[in-house]
Amino acid sequence: MKFTKAHGIGNDFILVSEVDVPSAWAAWAIRLCDRNIGIGGDGILIVGIDAAQGVARMKLLNPDGTHGEISGNGVRCVGAYAFSRGLLPEAHTVLPPPGPRPVKVEQTGRNRFSVDTNLGHPGLSASEVPVAFGNLDRVVDHELDVDGEVVRVTCCSMGNPHAAIFVDESEAEAMMYRLGPKIENHPLFPNRTNVEFVTVVSSAELRVRFWERGVGVTRASGTGSASALVASVLSGRAGREVTVHCAGGDLSESWAEGEPLRQRGDVEIVFEGDWLDS
Repeated sequence: MKFTKAHGIGNDFILVSEVDVPSAWAAWAIRLCDRNIGIGGDGILIVGIDAAQGVARMKLLNPDGTHGEISGNGVRCVGAYAFSRGLLPEAHTVLPPPGPRPVKVEQTGRNRFSVDTNLGHPGLSASEVPVAFGNLDRVVDHELDVDGEVVRVTCCSMGNPHAAIFVDESEAEAMMYRLGPKIENHPLFPNRTNVEFVTVVSSAELRVRFWERGVGVTRASGTGSASALVASVLSGRAGREVTVHCAGGDLSESWAEGEPLRQRGDVEIVFEGDWLDS
């Protein structure tokens, strides 16, 4: 099986053709993503190209063997891959299960790219996330009891569920490890959730740490960074255009209510290979 390894500011993926995915894909995904006995990655991106329609189909498998709806960094990786291989033009559409995400790819080096993405309109109501907070139209700084520790979460859907928590920089990393897995699996999130630990640097800068559903700690998250901006705008903590500082690099993004969220970030295609195991 041929594969390509790529990352979006440190959030790394194994790209494979949809024709090579086995029927027992859960165990296969766990093995491929293992960093000791597999290829290693934060997930698998399953890719199918429809050149006539200008579309790259995308599905995401998490390293725990579960299916993920979407990845913002994954969308950029698929877009860069399709353009770099001459399969699609610089402006095309990546199609994950939640719906089309238009991209525009700029080559910045031999295997490096900068990709603009329209990530669509965030889902803001409790039912859209989903989170069992009743019929709230907005979930902003809502109290959540986590094993007796009360935190305030601001939630949205970027095609996948997110909960953002605003924290001081000095506490952020410890809180991520302590609370990330508990919030991911909190019973009020029926589909589990991704969790962002957000520090507001200024009205135009956010520092974000990520606990990803089905993955754990990651160096970056595209939809998680989007969630951090949405939460910051809804709570009045930042402006509509920000730079999000992730452990693996920066994302530029903008959003205002009623508009799609737009994001720009880098991608690197690092190697290709043959997976020899049956």
